Amino acid sequence: MYEQGATFPMSRLIIVSNRLPVSVQKYDGRLHYSRSVGGLATGMACLEDADKLWVGWPGVARDELSDADAEDIRRCLSSDDCLPVHMAAGDVRDFYHGFCNATIWPLFHYFPQYCQYDPVLWESYRRVNELFREQVLLAAGPEDRIWIHDYHLMLLPRMLREALPASSIGFFLHIPFPSFEMIRLLPWRMEVLRGIMGADLIGFHEYDYVRHFFSSAQRIAGCEHSLNTLLADDRPVRVDAFPMGIDYERFASVADRPDVRKEIASLRAQTGDRKLIISIDRLDYTKGILNRLEAFDQFLRVYPEFRRRVSLAILVVPSRVQVSWYNDLRTQIEQLVGRINGEYGTIGWTPINYMFRSLDFEPLTALYHAADVALITPLRDGMNLVAKEYVATRAQTDGRGVLILSEMAGAACELSEALVVNPHDKTGIVEAIARALTMPPEEQKRRNQSMLKRVARYTVERWATDFVQRLADIKATQALLSMRGLTPAVCQEIVAAYRGSRRSLFLLDYDGTLREFVGQPEAAMPDSDLCRMLARLSGRDGNELVIISGRDRRTLENWLGDLDVHLVAEHGNWHRRRGGQWECRGLVAHHWKDAIRPILDLYADRTPGSFVEEKDFSLVWHCRRSDPELAMVRMQELRGALVGLTENLDLGVFEGARILEVKSVAANKGSATEAWLARGPWDFILCAGDDYTDEDMFTVMPEHAYTIKVGRGSSRARFSAGSVSVVRKLLENLAE
Repeated sequence: MYEQGATFPMSRLIIVSNRLPVSVQKYDGRLHYSRSVGGLATGMACLEDADKLWVGWPGVARDELSDADAEDIRRCLSSDDCLPVHMAAGDVRDFYHGFCNATIWPLFHYFPQYCQYDPVLWESYRRVNELFREQVLLAAGPEDRIWIHDYHLMLLPRMLREALPASSIGFFLHIPFPSFEMIRLLPWRMEVLRGIMGADLIGFHEYDYVRHFFSSAQRIAGCEHSLNTLLADDRPVRVDAFPMGIDYERFASVADRPDVRKEIASLRAQTGDRKLIISIDRLDYTKGILNRLEAFDQFLRVYPEFRRRVSLAILVVPSRVQVSWYNDLRTQIEQLVGRINGEYGTIGWTPINYMFRSLDFEPLTALYHAADVALITPLRDGMNLVAKEYVATRAQTDGRGVLILSEMAGAACELSEALVVNPHDKTGIVEAIARALTMPPEEQKRRNQSMLKRVARYTVERWATDFVQRLADIKATQALLSMRGLTPAVCQEIVAAYRGSRRSLFLLDYDGTLREFVGQPEAAMPDSDLCRMLARLSGRDGNELVIISGRDRRTLENWLGDLDVHLVAEHGNWHRRRGGQWECRGLVAHHWKDAIRPILDLYADRTPGSFVEEKDFSLVWHCRRSDPELAMVRMQELRGALVGLTENLDLGVFEGARILEVKSVAANKGSATEAWLARGPWDFILCAGDDYTDEDMFTVMPEHAYTIKVGRGSSRARFSAGSVSVVRKLLENLAE
C-alpha cells in the first residue's frame, strides 16, 4: 500500500502509538479483528477535517503470522487508514513487557524498586523505535503532521526529526513525567530526553509534569527554558499541559438508553437502602488498590455504625497477568477481600463485592450511576479518566454523588471540588469516606456542578483539537523566527557582501558568541580552530577585527594577545589596539567594592557551586555550576539586595547568562563600538553578540551592518543564530 516515493494528500495527520485502534488476534487458525473505544481513539476520531493515518502494532507477533496473514492484516487495516508495524515475539517481550513496562513504567510512576536496567531491554526499545521510524517514513509526506503518543516511543521524535527536519512533529506523554531525582536513575536518560525533544510540541497531562520535564532538560541536557519554550538543536520547542478529557456526551447521556436504565434499576434493587461505594481500576501496583482496601477495613472498624449500611464494589480489570508481580498483587487483593468479608460480613450483607474482569460500557456506566461514592485513590496516575467519567454521569442524576480522589492523580488538578486525599494516608481516606457518606445533598450538587462544567468544557475532542492547533502555532513561530535566522540564503548574502568589500569591520563578543559557555569560566579558552579562523580573518588587507568582551583584560591578553586583533575588555572599560598597550577609558574605582563584595560573598556561601569574580570595573557572581532552580531564586534575591545599594553610585546591576554583574556604567560596549565606527567608512560590518551588554552594540550600528544575536529572545539585531556553532561556521566561510 505505502511505497517509498508515493504521492500523498497534503497535510495529513499521522498518528503513531504503540497499539492501533484496531486489534488483531489469531486463534482457531483465523484472524479476528476488534475495534478500540478508548479515549485516544475517540479523540482522534473527532478530528473530522483531518485526513488521518494511524501507525502502530496490531497486537499479534509476526512469528505467529504466515505471509498470507500479514497481507490480510495489511489489506484489512488499510481500509481503516491504519498501517501496521509488525514486531517479533522477542521484541514484544523485551520492548513492551521489558523496557516499557519493567523499566519506564515503574520509574515514571515512582516505583524504582521494580525497575530493570538491562542493556538488552534498552537495545530492544531502541530497535523497535527504529522499526516505527521506518514505517512512518514509508508513509510520511513533506506536509504531513506527525503526532506520537506515549512512553513506548520516546526516541521516535528525534529519529524522525533527523530524517524529516522540516516536519511538524508532536509528542504526548500519557503517564506522569517524574522529577529529576527519578529520571536521573535511568542510565539512558540523555537519549530519552533528546528523543522527546525532537518534537516541536511536547504535551503532558498537567503542569507538574511540564515543570519536571523542564528541570530534567536543564539539568541533564543543559537546555534552558523560558515561557514554556526551550531551545533544542537551534529550534524553539513548546512544552505545555493538555489535560486529556473524555467523550462527555457519551457518558452524560447514557442513562437515556433503556438497557442502561434496566442495569441501574437492577443494581439499586440489589443494594436497597445501602450506600454504594465503587472502586474501578486496572490491576497495577500504581493504583493503590491494597491501600484502599486497608483503608476500608479501617473505616469499618472505626465507624461500626456504617456496617450493613454501606458496600464497596471493587472492579479490578485484568492487566499483564503474565508478569509475576501482577499475579502476586492479585493474590494479595483477593486474600484481603476475603479477610474483610470474613471479619465483617453477615448472612444478608457482604462488605465488599469483588470482580476481577472488565465490564462492557452499559454495565460500567450503570455502576457509575448507582454509586453514591467513587473511591479513586491511585498512588500515582498520569490523569485517571475514571474520575471524569463518574463526574459526567452526574449530569443525568439528581446531582448527588461524591468523588474521593487521590492528589497523586493528574485529574486532581482539575477536579478540585472532589474530596482530595493522600493515598498513603489511610486515616485521611477513612475520614473522607465518612464525610462522603454524610455530606448534605446540597453540598454534593454544588461540588458536582462545578466539576461537570469543567469536564463538559474540556472534552477529549477539545484536547485533541487544542493539541493539533498548538502544533500549528509553534511551527508558525519557528517559521517567523527562521525569517530572521541565519539561513543558507542569508549566509550567502553576507559572504557575497564581504567579498565585494575593501574595508571590513568585525565586532565580536567572546563568551556565548565565539565560545560556548562552560561551568568554569577559566576553562573557556579558545580552541585551535577558533584561533586559526580569527588569524585568517584579521590577516586580510582592509580587515579590522575587534574582540569586545566582558572578560578582564589579563584573560583576553593571555588567550588572544598573540593574534593580530584588537581587544576590548570589561564591556569597553579597557581597550588595546593590536600589538599596543592597554588603555583605560575611565578611572579604576575600588571604594564601592568594599561595600558590595561581602554581599556577593554571602550569596556565594549560601549557593553551592557559585563564586565571585572581581574585575577592575566590576564584580560578578557566577552560578553556572549551581543547582539551576536554587540559582534562579538566589539571583532574584541578590538582585533585590543590590539594587538599593547601587542606585546612587554610578553602578548598574545586570543579569546575564547565569551571572549577576555589578559594574560601572561609565563605559559600555555601545560607546566602545562608536569609537571603532568613527574610524570608517566601512564597506562591510559584522557585529555578533549574545546577551544584554551586546544590545548596546546593536543599537549604534548603521543600517547596512549585519548584526547577529546568538540565542533566543528579543533583540535589536537584524538576524538570530541558534548557537555558537552557527556563528563560527559563518565566520569560517568568510575566512575562506
